[in-house]
Amino acid sequence: MEHTRRRHMRRARGDVIYDTIIFIILTFLFLLVAYPLYFVIISSISDPIEVAAGKVTIAPVGFTMDGYKEVFKSKTVMRGFLNSLIITVLGTSINLLVTIPTSYALSRPDFTLKRFITLFYIITMFVGGGMMPTYVIVKNTHLLDTWWALVLPGCLGVYNMIVARTFFKTNIPIELMEAAKLDGCGNTKFFLYVVLPLSGAITAILCLYYGVGHWNSYFSALIYITSREKWPLQLELRNILVLNSMAQTNRVMTEAELLEKKRLDALTEMMKYSLIIISSIPVLIIYPFVQKHFVKGVMIGSVKG
Repeated sequence: MEHTRRRHMRRARGDVIYDTIIFIILTFLFLLVAYPLYFVIISSISDPIEVAAGKVTIAPVGFTMDGYKEVFKSKTVMRGFLNSLIITVLGTSINLLVTIPTSYALSRPDFTLKRFITLFYIITMFVGGGMMPTYVIVKNTHLLDTWWALVLPGCLGVYNMIVARTFFKTNIPIELMEAAKLDGCGNTKFFLYVVLPLSGAITAILCLYYGVGHWNSYFSALIYITSREKWPLQLELRNILVLNSMAQTNRVMTEAELLEKKRLDALTEMMKYSLIIISSIPVLIIYPFVQKHFVKGVMIGSVKG
């Protein structure tokens, strides 16, 4: 009895050590991931001179909201925000209209061509035409400099389609389809009135995946959009981060002008941090409402079957 009790004590002590080590590792990883976001937040509300001098590390220094004021005063940034919102809503809607019916059709056991079509889609995940052929197709279809060039070429994500197909296969039983047929329900009615109401979890997941993809995308707009009035927010952010769109001068400046230029350069740096935070807000707001569907929507659809 005493020997068993000591064994349990040793095992309990080992569990405590194990849990402590895991806690330390996970805390370290969390800080490693969270600190860059925290640094961006405190830099966006700190004095730009202090940020440029590298004095902002743990807490804000010289609290100011000038960065956010400059961002909201910029018409190009606000226009880019609205453009990104339109592109995200439009693109996600098209993605859902294409992905969900395709996934459901390929999950039906009575669809004879489902293996061939699924294989065809899977091949496109590994073999693609490349940038230039895609550009030629977009140009020949007269989609250049339109938002359609950003939402139509990638209207179906094959990985998302496979996940949704597996979800339908494992959550819509054959018996349910047979019972609906006996009641005189056709394929279209069954899909609209039975399948869709039972697919809230996977629909939420697809909305998040596609929506975040559209919101963060800038490369397609960089290639296909030539009018700045149609630029999404991420392209405006890239313009500030990489190209530094503020006007520069090569003439000899006075000491006062040099100080003002230094101040403007520091303000530009702070605008970068403010714009990063603003561009991340929509995703941070949406995620908590969708997160509860991850286990049911993704794990069931990817582990089973």
